[in-house]
Amino acid sequence: MESRSYDVIVVGGAVMGSSVAYHLLAAEPTLKLAVVERDPTFTRASTAFSLGGVRVQFSLKENILISLYAQECFSRFEEEMAIKGEKPFINFRQEGYLFLIDPSGRALAERSLDLQKRLGCAVEWWPPERIKGEIPLLSVDGFVGGTFGPRDGYLDPYGLMMAFGRKAISLGAQYFFDEVLELEKNQKGVSGVKLASGQSAHSRIVVNASGPWAAEIARTAGVELPISPTKRQVFAVKPETPLERPFPLIISPSGLYFRSETGGMILVGRSMEEDPVGFDFGWEWKRFTERLWPELVQIVPSFESLKLVRGWAGLYEVNQLDSNAILGAWPGIEGLYLINGFSGHGLQQSPAAGRYLAELILQRTPALDLSCFSPQRILENHPLGEGAVV
Repeated sequence: MESRSYDVIVVGGAVMGSSVAYHLLAAEPTLKLAVVERDPTFTRASTAFSLGGVRVQFSLKENILISLYAQECFSRFEEEMAIKGEKPFINFRQEGYLFLIDPSGRALAERSLDLQKRLGCAVEWWPPERIKGEIPLLSVDGFVGGTFGPRDGYLDPYGLMMAFGRKAISLGAQYFFDEVLELEKNQKGVSGVKLASGQSAHSRIVVNASGPWAAEIARTAGVELPISPTKRQVFAVKPETPLERPFPLIISPSGLYFRSETGGMILVGRSMEEDPVGFDFGWEWKRFTERLWPELVQIVPSFESLKLVRGWAGLYEVNQLDSNAILGAWPGIEGLYLINGFSGHGLQQSPAAGRYLAELILQRTPALDLSCFSPQRILENHPLGEGAVV
């Protein structure tokens, strides 16, 4: 990239950065827009390691509305992202989400279910006998029921990311593979970015969409974000006896989650308090065999016989304040916009979050009011409540 000027520079070209780029150019095709991404292979992008879950089962109104929009968006996404008649494939499968509920979690689950229904979500309460009837392999011991979202599901994360990016490029976005070393400022606000290649790019609007690297990038402009790059691990296992039909994505009260995958696989994971912070992408087979497998067998006794096929690790950009998005303009530095801190929910929130940030930048009335996620709450130490963080 030669030293040049842009209307907008987006730092980070994975699903969030590409969603912002697409929505900006779809709304304002004349913009000169650059996306700077450090990794041309996206091998360390959080998107690439995601399970691709999409659910409306949150407890915060805005998170529910974001996911309702995601369900709608993903159902028509391939048509909207087509380029010259060629459609991408994101493999959106609405197999459902089932949260298993124990006695201690019932009150919150019922309150959340009531809110979800009032907002128009397709959600149901399943008593234990319904769970057993629908998924005979599950043991319902210790559970008072479950909440099921039949329109929830999962998709191909990499396909989603690439579709947003290719569509943005078709609309005029310029993608550059370089590392942003510093956000540059002047007396008025942000002025551009300094790159590892020794070059600079200039803009009065810069978007920090750098995922787990968001705090590092923001710090170069004197902004402290409560974001930690936290390692999460996922394991692919194969049951001894093939499933008769796919599982929904099932989440236990501890946060253990598992779902079906193609090829007869089951994907299993769980976020833990002791998960290491840092840019570590190693995975440990003992985490599954010693920690997750015993718990999994309590829920699905037939999984006592499994083959561990592989595993992987990726990074959550965990917002230590409240595990919710940090979305909007940073107070005190004109032109600096943040789309960070999604804490594992970014993939499903990327359509609404990217659209909202584009609307703020273009000074248009947002289709969804997501002002509760404003960065101002970081300065005020004012956390949002969300009881369904996985």
